[in-house]
Amino acid sequence: MNLPFQQVDVFTSVPLKGNPLAVVIGADGLSGAQMAAFANWTNLSETAFLLQPTTPQADYRVRIFTPKSELPFAGHPTLGSCHVWLASGGVPKGGEIIQECGAGQVRVRRDGALLAFAAPEFTRRPMASATLAQIAKCLRLSPAQILASHWLSNPPGWAAVMLGSRDELLAIKPDFAAMAGLEVGVIAPADLPDAQFEVRGFAPGAGIPEDPVTGSLNAGLAQWLIGAGLAPPEYVASQGTVLGRAGRVHIRREGAEIWVGGNTVTCITGTLTL
Repeated sequence: MNLPFQQVDVFTSVPLKGNPLAVVIGADGLSGAQMAAFANWTNLSETAFLLQPTTPQADYRVRIFTPKSELPFAGHPTLGSCHVWLASGGVPKGGEIIQECGAGQVRVRRDGALLAFAAPEFTRRPMASATLAQIAKCLRLSPAQILASHWLSNPPGWAAVMLGSRDELLAIKPDFAAMAGLEVGVIAPADLPDAQFEVRGFAPGAGIPEDPVTGSLNAGLAQWLIGAGLAPPEYVASQGTVLGRAGRVHIRREGAEIWVGGNTVTCITGTLTL
């Protein structure tokens, strides 16, 4: 079976500086086992498979796999899949693009040169003291360095903490064994020319020790921090610095909705043979 294939870089306008995503086009003939095996082989944080939608409202359907499991939703695969679908000739039925995925329907729109998705609502709740102590231990931080914390429980379920400075955040050398299944997101204020926050995301249990740029994490962080008055209603987050990337995630609150946007560039175009 020969299928069109692209590898794109998401949350960047500069190739090789964002989060790569493998996208298989017209993958309806592949089984779930074949998709999982290919995602394991690419060894990227996520691999996406474009399919025909099953509902009349949706423009396309996507299945998203990490090297270890399937996800109902993820941020950078949403933007990257939409970029590939549009570049492959996809024409939306309405003013917005409707993606069908395991989490339901996700709205995507063109926002100038960016694509942006409406973030699914995250069920936020306070973090238990034992979990907070575990996070401090696995990040090798003192409890006093953690200024705020919250549990973002939509899948993937991020345990999020806020530090006081970008330097503290960039200096973290995690103890992944101590995470014991936790997926930990960390944010701190940043004074950069094009970004107001710095973010890092650790998900070793999903096969991703550190994710280069994470749309779902940034969506949950935005809902928490903007709602708590810890961030303005519009900002840009930098992510991937420690990994040599320069990801930029554009956040905007419009009414009750959080929109998460970024650039995507195509790096590889070819044919997948399975």
